[in-house]
Amino acid sequence: MAEAAMIDEAQTLESTTIGIYRTATVVKGGRRFSFGALVVIGDRKGTVGIGYGKAPGVPAAIEKAQKEARKQLGKVTLMDGTLPHSVNAQFGACKVRMVPAAPGTGVIAGATVRAVLELAGVRDCLTKVYGSTNPRNLCKATLAGLHQLRTKEEIESLRGVSLGRTTLERRIRTMEKASSEASKVGGDTQGVESKES
Repeated sequence: MAEAAMIDEAQTLESTTIGIYRTATVVKGGRRFSFGALVVIGDRKGTVGIGYGKAPGVPAAIEKAQKEARKQLGKVTLMDGTLPHSVNAQFGACKVRMVPAAPGTGVIAGATVRAVLELAGVRDCLTKVYGSTNPRNLCKATLAGLHQLRTKEEIESLRGVSLGRTTLERRIRTMEKASSEASKVGGDTQGVESKES
């Protein structure tokens, strides 16, 4: 899997090629090869899309896939770089479970799921894949899960009730307190060292 490359300066869209697939057609003169490319594009701010393109050459296939992915772009609901709640999604025989994580955890995922999550803007998340690991279906299952996400405010307005503070909000608040206390302690020790020298 290649690093994310900038494809559109105006929208700040980045692209990652998840896989290149080669197929062969046997004709009278021998074999004729065709290439397929699976691509994810996103702005790392909540917009992501996937595309698949086929062509006789690899660069043309990637370009077609990027065009297709641009058409499929959609917004995703995130909360402080993680998911607002746990979500299960399925596409075909692929099942994906995505769980929000505390700040600093990182994206714990395989290459395919990681590419989609990172280009969507997720910085902290735990994932587990069940069943098939076909990259194309896995991308679609991950995207389906991201589109299921709702904020606490959206759920409260739909149900007409108040939910209070969620577990995720408590975790984020605890991590923020811990990091601020650590920076205070770190600042105090630096001041003491400078006085001694």
